[in-house]
Amino acid sequence: MSSFKIFFFSALLAAAFSASAADFNSDVNVAWGNGRGKILNNGQLLTLTLDKSSGSGFQSKAEYLFGKIDMQIKLVPGNSAGTVTTFYLKSEGSTWDEIDFEFLGNMSGDPYTLHTNVYTQGKGDKEQQFHLWFDPTANFHTYSILWNPQRIIWTVDNTPIREFKNSEPLGVLFPKSKPMRMYASLWNADDWATRGGLVKTDWSKAPFVASYRHIKCDGCVRANGRSSCSSTKPASNWYTQEVDSTSQARLRWVQKNYMIYNYCTDSKRFPQGKPRECATSA
Repeated sequence: MSSFKIFFFSALLAAAFSASAADFNSDVNVAWGNGRGKILNNGQLLTLTLDKSSGSGFQSKAEYLFGKIDMQIKLVPGNSAGTVTTFYLKSEGSTWDEIDFEFLGNMSGDPYTLHTNVYTQGKGDKEQQFHLWFDPTANFHTYSILWNPQRIIWTVDNTPIREFKNSEPLGVLFPKSKPMRMYASLWNADDWATRGGLVKTDWSKAPFVASYRHIKCDGCVRANGRSSCSSTKPASNWYTQEVDSTSQARLRWVQKNYMIYNYCTDSKRFPQGKPRECATSA
């Protein structure tokens, strides 16, 4: 068995049998959905439901200015066309910062599309999209956002799929001053989510359910204008973490085999030339 196959098998086992478990009761609030978001199993599981009347969502009680957020998610099974399941960070205001994981549903037998993006001061347009190398509806898998002053890293089962570096010297905006809250939601977006809106949500399959567990928020909590990391750098390695050579090899493997859209290579969208950060960000 190749080293890559051994690694991915080990990562899947780690995702399936991880012992870390935070309490949703203490870490999040179910923010909307009129009872469609439910915290179960003594705070160890949270389910979001979507029906024709409404979706649902939750958010972290704390805000973070840099951190690493892990979440295990099992996506809507079967015909999920038109639905969007999310896990993201976002600040408040009209010129917000945001770091996205969005899972765009599809018809039975077709793969989910994993959509990633980053916004700074309300400006995004930095999309990368992927298919996954496993069925994300069969079991829980770990999705992580690492955000430090130098870079943002999106990982799936500890495998990096994307890195967005701080390229401020090139005049590229980077989110670094606005605290962000963690959000998650399940909602209907059949005007665009599946094949550009051509495939609509089949409400005969409702209710749709996505499940979340093992939330882990390791970050600099921002409260009352002060950061829990203001006097000293955090002890955790996420604050200075980079993508090392081993992780770079895994990142290239994912992007070679599973990336389906990269704004950096979309010459029709950017006829004047690719964005400046594309020379430094994977």
